Amino acid sequence: MKKAYIGIAAALVAGLLLGYLIFGRSSSAEVPHNHETEVEAGMWTCSMHPQVMQPQPGSCPICGMDLIPAETGELQAGPDQIRMSAHAMALADIRTIQVGSQSPGTEQRIRLSGKVSENTEANRVQASFFDGRIEKLQVNYVGQKVNEGQQLASIYSPGLVAAQQELLTAAPLKTEQPELYRAVRNKLRNWKLTDAQIDRIEASGQVREAVPVYATVSGTVTEVLTTEGDYVKAGQPIARLSNLSTVWAELDAYERHLGQLSVGQSVRIQSKALPGKQYQARISFIDPILDTKTRTVTVRATLENPEGQLKPGMFISGEIETGVPQGAGKVLSIPASAVLWTGERSLVYVRTTPGQPVFEMREVRLGERSGEEYAVLEGLEAGEDIVAQGAFTVDAAAQLQGKKSMMNRSGEGAADPHAGHGGMPSQAGVGTWPEGLRAAYPKLLKQYLNLKDALVASQASDANEAASDLRKALPEIGATSPAGEAMAAMRQHLDRLLAAGGDLERQRAEFQQISNVLIGLGGEMGSAEAPLYVQFCPMADDFKGAYWVSREPEIRNPYFGDAMLTCGEVRQTWKGE
Repeated sequence: MKKAYIGIAAALVAGLLLGYLIFGRSSSAEVPHNHETEVEAGMWTCSMHPQVMQPQPGSCPICGMDLIPAETGELQAGPDQIRMSAHAMALADIRTIQVGSQSPGTEQRIRLSGKVSENTEANRVQASFFDGRIEKLQVNYVGQKVNEGQQLASIYSPGLVAAQQELLTAAPLKTEQPELYRAVRNKLRNWKLTDAQIDRIEASGQVREAVPVYATVSGTVTEVLTTEGDYVKAGQPIARLSNLSTVWAELDAYERHLGQLSVGQSVRIQSKALPGKQYQARISFIDPILDTKTRTVTVRATLENPEGQLKPGMFISGEIETGVPQGAGKVLSIPASAVLWTGERSLVYVRTTPGQPVFEMREVRLGERSGEEYAVLEGLEAGEDIVAQGAFTVDAAAQLQGKKSMMNRSGEGAADPHAGHGGMPSQAGVGTWPEGLRAAYPKLLKQYLNLKDALVASQASDANEAASDLRKALPEIGATSPAGEAMAAMRQHLDRLLAAGGDLERQRAEFQQISNVLIGLGGEMGSAEAPLYVQFCPMADDFKGAYWVSREPEIRNPYFGDAMLTCGEVRQTWKGE
């Protein structure tokens, strides 16, 4: 009986101990539930709309895509800021630079572009020296090399036949009537027959019906002005020759450069067609008349070209020493490529957070341009990071998200991210764009739509052809204007698309950037035909989403083709001008 009580007591003790271990410890270890801690530890965002941040998984209120975990330490872009992915920055070749200072003792240079042209001072026209009919023409195509003394043509001339007969008649009388003999020879010399030719006619005793015409200079034929069988008058041109042993480098200088240029300045010439080759020359002429369309003047230098490597029409670049800028102390400076111009304002994009691809548009006040840099008077501080290359692409991305941009000065046109519009840019007037772009825009848009259709059909060769046509349709506009920046960005991406060959994936990646630029223009220009539709696919660009422009409201996806032909939606309609 005693053993039974002992067993019961042991069981009670064991039960109490087990209950303490299970309930007592769990109760004492319980911690109050903190929702704020859970939110901070696991936020969810949309890959296409990083401004969307939610404390639990679900769907994006803008595009309906599944939310993904936000990266640790990733900062949310503010209302006036634009965040770009590392992939988008690499694809658009966006580069940043730290705002620095330059000393006024630093040597300055101006870089200009232009082309090689003929040295017209060395051009010659080879003419007929007497009336007649061309029996044989030895110079018959452009580019033919001609040496001094080389026969150009044979001409039958009744007047020259008669003059030869006079020579043969006067030759036996040259002792008795030397003045008559000399007069007949001088008559032939005036028709540019050489003494050797005259002596051969006299020695042979026969009249030559077809008299040869010889080149008086060496050069390259640039124009053939007659054909065999033509009747020519004395002095009428047969061919035009250009001596290419020297050529002109003709560079386009903007009017803002004129105060820094003078005859005699040293200029270094380079051409991409001749890598590693440099030519030194001096400015010999500055055009006194400004081209009112391009706002440029022609700066000319004469280049020695003994090997004929420099050919007329070849594109070149020139670097001109401008000496030392005036002033004292150090000033902030930024590259000219970093500046966006709207006519009244000068804008740059500044990195707001070190190490993060978050940018904000800022208005700055600039001083004089020196070489390829501007002095900064207000708006930036030393050490700040700015976008030095690809600023227009960043601005186009800001427009697509409805943020403050060149075209959306206040940012008030930004769409509510929960309204499902995707933050497309609002349209504005066309007055700020140059006439060159206004005139070229309809053709530019047409070729863009052809490129889109080729990618919808997954036809790489057709896409290359359309891209080539689109590149030809881009107008030449000064790079310092927003329109010029846009055209430069479009050319860069079209060149990459063409370099991709038949790689559809690479073609589509460049097409995305081309579309961003076009939509940025479209918001300003309107459309050349009505209506057009700005469409969006949330699956493109590795689920980051991509836009394009289409003639039809029906979705025909250029980023996937047949694989996902109808993936997307209309985000904006352009009603047309």
